[in-house]
Amino acid sequence: MVPLKVKQFVVGPVQTNCFFAVNDDTKETLIIDPGAEAKGLAAAIEKEELKPAAILLTHGHFDHASAAAELAERFGIEIYAEAHEKETLENPGLNLSGWQGREEAYHAGVYLKDEQEIDLAGFHIRVLATPGHTVGGCCYFFSYQNALFAGDTLFHMSVGRTDFPKGSMSELVRSIREKLMILPDAVTVYTGHNENTTIGTERMYNPYL
Repeated sequence: MVPLKVKQFVVGPVQTNCFFAVNDDTKETLIIDPGAEAKGLAAAIEKEELKPAAILLTHGHFDHASAAAELAERFGIEIYAEAHEKETLENPGLNLSGWQGREEAYHAGVYLKDEQEIDLAGFHIRVLATPGHTVGGCCYFFSYQNALFAGDTLFHMSVGRTDFPKGSMSELVRSIREKLMILPDAVTVYTGHNENTTIGTERMYNPYL
């Protein structure tokens, strides 16, 4: 099994969790939700001599996607997102970029489908579409490492907000129940904000489920 080392950075105005999923054998690295502070994230990559392989976006809100283009250009890598999230990424009214004082459009080079399986940086990853927080929100499941990068779909003892444009609480809860709660209890959930959790903890104690 490829050893996974997760490095967590809290970035931007709303304290977003950006993660580096590092192949500890090769130092190949997946950058997950680089929401701000591209220069700081790039400096961390270069200091530790990591080898960026791709950027994975769980969804298109500014606090998760705003640094993606700069990092992708700097390291010559692709940005991945779920196919239904294209409009959210590209529409400032949906990606909420105006909250940071300027409206921006974001882009991905590779759009993924629900249940698609991809191999990046030595990891085998399953894409789980989890709409509700946004139309094309998704989670990335590293099945061999028991790791789930959930963005703003599932939090410790909570779930993502659905009061943004095109959000739906009923759809979000259904996504979590049908796509995430069927995963093993031992899966670590790396969340988009605040502390991380496990599937087992959320199955037992999350009041929304």
